Amino acid sequence: MLRHEFQPGKLIAGLFLALAGIIYAGDAGGAWETPWFVVIPVVTGGLCLAATAAFLTYAVRRRRTARKDHAPTEANEPA
Repeated sequence: MLRHEFQPGKLIAGLFLALAGIIYAGDAGGAWETPWFVVIPVVTGGLCLAATAAFLTYAVRRRRTARKDHAPTEANEPA
């Protein structure tokens, strides 16, 4: 199986959307009573956290590749 890079933004978004689904499933199943507006902050907050995590991941990976590209090699070093 091919490996892929870890994307924490998608993980966080998925967790918060799954939480929203669990909240509505508990309400539909009669386990608890959930007002309709409760899920809006859960989804919005989760998407904001996911966007922040994705941006930070992008910035770290971009900086890491830029540093690797500018690292001196034996061919580039002065004699």
